[in-house]
Order: sequence, then C-alpha cells, then structure tokens
Amino acid sequence: MIKVGEKIPEFSVKDHNGEIIDIKSLRGKKILLSFHPLAFTGVCETQMKNLDLKFGELSGLNIVPLGFSVDSVPAKKAWAEQLKLKNLRLVSDFWPHGEISKKLGIFRENEGFSERANILVDEEGTVIWAKVYEMREQPDLNEIMKYVS
Repeated sequence: MIKVGEKIPEFSVKDHNGEIIDIKSLRGKKILLSFHPLAFTGVCETQMKNLDLKFGELSGLNIVPLGFSVDSVPAKKAWAEQLKLKNLRLVSDFWPHGEISKKLGIFRENEGFSERANILVDEEGTVIWAKVYEMREQPDLNEIMKYVS
C-alpha cells in the first residue's frame, strides 16, 4: 500500500456523471480517496452515504472526497441516483480495470476489486494519512477530520 510521505500517481478518471476528474486540477485542496469494493452492497452504501452527509464538513477542512470503486460509470450513475447523493462524486476505476487501486497497492487480485481504504492526500499530492479497513468495517470519517483539524 502507498505510504504516508509518498506522492500519489497522477491520473484522470470519470465520475458517475461521465465528467473527467484530473487529479492535477485538484492541487491546492486535500483529496480523500475513499475506496470501496463494489457498488450496490451494504457496507459500501453506508460508506458513500456518510461521505455525502459529511461533505460540507469535509469541504470546510479543504478536503474533496471522492468515492472510488472498480464499477463502471453507468453502474456508478445508477447507484448515485439510488443513494440520492447530493454532492459526492463517485469515481470509476473500471478501465483499465482497477488501475488506480493497483498503483496505490490496494487492489485485491483474487477478488477483482480494491480494499476498503481511505487515503488522504495533501494540497501538493503527498499522502498524509492512509488506512485499510476490514471488508465489513465502516470507515470512520471523524478520525480523518480530527487528524486534519
């Protein structure tokens, strides 16, 4: 897994609306890369809903949260609509399959999806906080907000 102090690789991905997110365009803000295994699953649903609910608080700390998984853009779009997300951008690491999670060292080859993980990057693209969670464990956003504040 990528370690604190390392730079994240540059990448461009599509969100659930098909809009391109170029990681370089987010310089000047902290970025929370919140990885979940698969859309339409229980723990993942709660993880993404919590990010959407805490979006304002995270923004107030200059953090842009992004919800990553290997699901395709159309699947992410359908899921975002089902979840009634208001602000959170769901990001597709679909093709090349799991490329971003592989570069970050959190791709589970045997299952074909990423670990459940939160990786916080500073304004210059350096990892400042990272944690992998058990598959059934709900990530605690308060630990990230406490770390930043």
